[in-house]
Amino acid sequence: MAAAPRPPDRPASRHCKVVTIGSCLVGVVLASVLTAVPFGFVAARALPPKQTFAVIGVAAIAQVVVHLLYFLGLDLKPSSQNKLAALGFAAVVLIVLVGGTLWMMFGRYYRMM
Repeated sequence: MAAAPRPPDRPASRHCKVVTIGSCLVGVVLASVLTAVPFGFVAARALPPKQTFAVIGVAAIAQVVVHLLYFLGLDLKPSSQNKLAALGFAAVVLIVLVGGTLWMMFGRYYRMM
């Protein structure tokens, strides 16, 4: 019986770097650390609330960058318009999510007082 034909090897896109198991593992470790650090600050109440919010915000932005670099395989070379579109979309989604969440929370706070 003949072996099944193999699909031809396609070269990696010139706009994205190749995502490997090693880069995914580094991304998982960084994402876990960027999740655990703010959680630890909140659980331990180590900082005042305003500084805790700042730590959470910085960790969230860093985690978006980690996801874009390590999981989506985007590099930071200025040669691709696809990367700019992906980063712009991520920024819009982040603004909508954060802005909408704050809008709802402050609205509920205002109605409760």
